[in-house]
Amino acid sequence: MTYRRSTAVLAAVTAAATGVLGLLLAGPAHQAQAAAPATTQSALTPFAAGAANGTGASIPGMTEYEAEGPQASTNGTVIGPDYTQGDLATEASGRQAVQLTGQGQYVTFTLTAPANAFDLHYAVPQGSSGDLSVYVNGTKLSQQLPLTSAYSYITTGQVPGSKVHKLYDDVRMMLPSTVNTGGTVTFQVDAGDTALPYTLDVADFFDVGAPATQPANSVSVVSEGADPTGAADSTNAFRTAISAAASANEPVWIPAGTFLVSSALQVPKATIAGAGAWYSQIRTNEFIDNTSDVSGPVNLSGFAILGSTVGRHDDSTANAINGSLGSGSTVDGLWIQDTNVGFWLQYGNTGLTVKNCIVLSTDADGLNFNGNATNNTVENNFLRNTGDDGLALWSYPAADSGISLSDNTIVEPTLANGIADYGGSNNTIQGNVIADTNPLGSGIAVSNEAFLQPFTPLSGTITVSDNTLIRTGAMNPNWGHPMGAMRFDAYDSAFTNVTVNVSGNAVDDSPYSAFEIVGGGGQGYAVNGLNFTDNSVDWTGTTVFQAETPGSASVSGLTASNVGVAGAYDYGYPNDVAGTFVFNQGSGNSGWSTTPTLTAFPSPVGLPPTGPGNGTGSPTPTPTATSTSPSPSPSPTQTTPPGGNLALGKAVSDTGHTQNYVAANAVDGDPNTYWESTDNAFPQSFTLDLGSATAVDHLVMLLPPSSAWGARTQTLSVLDSTDGSSYSTLVPSATYSFDPNTGNTATINLPAGTDTRYLRLTFTANSSWPAGQLSELQAYAPSSSATASPTPTPTPTATAIGSTDLALGKVVADTGHTQNYVAANAVDGDPNTYWESTDNAFPQSFTLDLGSTTAVGKLVMLLPPSTSWGARTQTLSVLDSTDGSSYSTLVPSATYSFDPNTGNTATISLPAGTTTRYLRLTFTANSSWPAGQLSELQAYAP
Repeated sequence: MTYRRSTAVLAAVTAAATGVLGLLLAGPAHQAQAAAPATTQSALTPFAAGAANGTGASIPGMTEYEAEGPQASTNGTVIGPDYTQGDLATEASGRQAVQLTGQGQYVTFTLTAPANAFDLHYAVPQGSSGDLSVYVNGTKLSQQLPLTSAYSYITTGQVPGSKVHKLYDDVRMMLPSTVNTGGTVTFQVDAGDTALPYTLDVADFFDVGAPATQPANSVSVVSEGADPTGAADSTNAFRTAISAAASANEPVWIPAGTFLVSSALQVPKATIAGAGAWYSQIRTNEFIDNTSDVSGPVNLSGFAILGSTVGRHDDSTANAINGSLGSGSTVDGLWIQDTNVGFWLQYGNTGLTVKNCIVLSTDADGLNFNGNATNNTVENNFLRNTGDDGLALWSYPAADSGISLSDNTIVEPTLANGIADYGGSNNTIQGNVIADTNPLGSGIAVSNEAFLQPFTPLSGTITVSDNTLIRTGAMNPNWGHPMGAMRFDAYDSAFTNVTVNVSGNAVDDSPYSAFEIVGGGGQGYAVNGLNFTDNSVDWTGTTVFQAETPGSASVSGLTASNVGVAGAYDYGYPNDVAGTFVFNQGSGNSGWSTTPTLTAFPSPVGLPPTGPGNGTGSPTPTPTATSTSPSPSPSPTQTTPPGGNLALGKAVSDTGHTQNYVAANAVDGDPNTYWESTDNAFPQSFTLDLGSATAVDHLVMLLPPSSAWGARTQTLSVLDSTDGSSYSTLVPSATYSFDPNTGNTATINLPAGTDTRYLRLTFTANSSWPAGQLSELQAYAPSSSATASPTPTPTPTATAIGSTDLALGKVVADTGHTQNYVAANAVDGDPNTYWESTDNAFPQSFTLDLGSTTAVGKLVMLLPPSTSWGARTQTLSVLDSTDGSSYSTLVPSATYSFDPNTGNTATISLPAGTTTRYLRLTFTANSSWPAGQLSELQAYAP
């Protein structure tokens, strides 16, 4: 329902097929039990909750402990629970974590099972790295635990609605000896541990067996020259070993050690085995890259792929396992961490089994079948902290069919869904545990969202059974309303020729609704063929069902308790008809109802019960999609017109509006919220009350800045009144153009001398949607009475400058930059985009070309205004040149302070009489990150 507003790109597909990314042990019995009471179920870790329901992964020798849980003690601070996009607690397991803010603070885990290794899920501030001390039974280990933010804090400006996410990472360590049951392991901030604050989410302890030995008749990579110390590049040795093993029809052996593989391997057929994922470690971002259908099988087992990706790579260059593994392959017991994607499987995969693997902290998907996949099984795997869908089936460019995703545990996908089935036929999602999803996703999504063509929609029978969903569903900032724990989405086409059987699932502690039925593309495509049988729901923030598109479903044996809001949201879009979705109720339903029929999205009754701490749900206001993290969005911001915005926060009214897109949204100072009139009912009016008769020079109309909205025109007239009763035409009807590439704004100049209290805009046409739309209406006094620069967004901005920014949009250059943080970001007028020089390479320079010799009095440097950036200093000098070749020092090296609490800006006063064309800032230090950083460089005349 967002195509004319802002497309919800859940899988973030941005390139052509060969380079597309980012949609983005004993197995337990498939028998989901009725949900336990909320306060009991919420007190369990995802693994414990799955075990209680007979679902999810069972990893031999692994025991999981929450930092705020009953097996932990701390003198730190428990943060959360929270559901705010981009918040540390929101991205934590159980929506809570422990933060250590000073020396002597600790978290101690008392073990309930023996362990000789652990993996710690943690966060440190963006730009920080440092050690953390480890104690076993009170004795400090000589080995420190190295923590870093280098692989966290992912920005995906190509995904509308995303914020900085994947705030956590993982670090693992083998202990000197086994810690017995009842023993303790402590993580403590000691002197020299400086990456404060440390946020600890969860620790997974492992009882790791002895390394496997080399099988007979196998080819060791070491015998072919591989370096087990990791000092030398072993890529060629691996290739030689694979070739030799293929000739001899023998397996490849990776012994214990750490091996550097600097470029991906092409492996059409092989068996590659290691001594165990804790022993055989491969340092690479992409181990296998088969870019066409191979014969297979490619069997992989018993080793770890430990990457070092910085930022998301949507070009398939940093996927641990990429492409085809052919027919009949088995992947068993891999550990994949800090790569872009765990498994991106495309071109051809048939009869493949992926089992007993651990995939942690990827920048995009955990595993994605990208078309041409048949009769594959993904079972008993553990995935956490993926930067996109945990597990996904995407039927592009051909169908995925007969795929089984079963008995997996998926925790904390930081964007998109736990499991998503985008098209295809006869696929099964069964017996999985999914917990703590974040914005732009549900726990499970069954969807006809295509992303690219040719796409094969859903067909045959899709089975969604015996899954356990905990605290899943999230606010969709593009839609302005929530996504349910389980979502059925006719995004690009209707559900036809498909039956979706939803049975035996337990949906617990959803912050919003349990089941959402929607046409996410905004075309109102129907969802039919849904059968809900013997599901349980325990605790919802709102309703059990949230239906937003036509269609029907049969429902029987659905038992619900602790339902937050009575009735069902059942309001079709875009037809705006109540009761448009039909629920055919059979026997055995209890604890919920489809009445009353709700036509506005209800507010949640509070936060769900917390994770494994001892807290309970908080009756706090609705979780929002507002972020406290710096926004990487490339969306242009509106140019700030002169004068104070007279309309901000004033009383407004309308002749009608759609859903919750009310008039007040257009005067709240947030360009991402908006008013939309009643659809298909022109003319429609929006009236502003300035409170008293006021001199007004011009109006500025804004639409949301995201390019996903698309260009459009709106036709309207402006009327005014001094008493709110009798109106006369002030500006005759005219057509105004809105283009997101130039700010998505339009200005209406009022007749000279206009002095009025009430201003009414009457809309009669919109080229893209049958309604009037405004994200903000701003009103400005004549320039003679202007007092201060308006702020069209809620983002704190720098102190207003009384002259034009000479640098805005000018040509800039740098000596180097990191990823897509290019120099142009610092002159685009958006304080949320930024330039970052090459890391760890001081000195680094940023050069501004003013276009011609110009008088300049001062420079203003900005960093993103969010407080999550943190205060810092940067040391730099300013040089200038008139010809771009010969530079001289204009301002000697000095240290400048940036503090988000005071705008995150610093001003450089230039020598009197400075007239120049080229200005160069040369950075030599940054107290928080080893690079120069600027979100804007502004230049002003004297």
